[in-house]
Amino acid sequence: MSDSSAVDTVTTTGLVSLRDVNKHFGDLHVLKDINLSIGKGEVVVVIGPSGSGKSTLCRAINRLEPIDSGTIMLDGQPLPGEGKALAKLRADVGMVFQSFNLFAHKTILQNVTLGPMKVRGQSRSEAEENARALLERVGVAAQADKYPAQLSGGQQQRVAIARALAMDPKVMLFDEPTSALDPEMINEVLDVMIGLARQSMTMIVVTHEMGFARKAANRVVFMADGQIVEEAEPERFFTDPQTKRAQDFLSKILTH
Repeated sequence: MSDSSAVDTVTTTGLVSLRDVNKHFGDLHVLKDINLSIGKGEVVVVIGPSGSGKSTLCRAINRLEPIDSGTIMLDGQPLPGEGKALAKLRADVGMVFQSFNLFAHKTILQNVTLGPMKVRGQSRSEAEENARALLERVGVAAQADKYPAQLSGGQQQRVAIARALAMDPKVMLFDEPTSALDPEMINEVLDVMIGLARQSMTMIVVTHEMGFARKAANRVVFMADGQIVEEAEPERFFTDPQTKRAQDFLSKILTH
């Protein structure tokens, strides 16, 4: 009894709160009564088999995917449906995708300054100063005047992280940010993300990188078949999973 009331308290006070969230794609029920809360400064890693609803969950939090029922709150406010309020929400929720989604015809510096100038109303000089500082922070300051095609995949993904950070978001969403990268480039992106975690950036990360989950997460959320099956601190989850579904999943991925 006390456990459920504790969860209810967290769910209503988190920076991001999902309550009874459902989502269908036609007959496919991809999110089933999702209840989840992420506190300010918390790093939550979402893992699970393909098709479990992880990416849909991530995309629902900034309304890239509308939900069928339930509520999603950001900093105490329900997600707006459309218009300027939705644009503001998108500015408050940074998103980094599997593919880098950089504008090919713009330089790296222009990619990072575009949002702050258009949405936040920053002057060019202010936006460029902030952008150069962020590119330095993610280790690609020397690439500022190049175009995306001139950068490696790992560099492009770090630029995508800088671009999201340039909006000064309240929370960062990462949807399998390393899955499109060659193996040797994965660590350079994960290192940037670990740095963000240590600086208390609120992060929700969908990933297959179990090492990152162990090192950087405050909590691991395991999804399967559209449901949250289990959630726990990383050490407990990886060493003593409580559900058969999580045990089966970990036995397959941790032995390879």
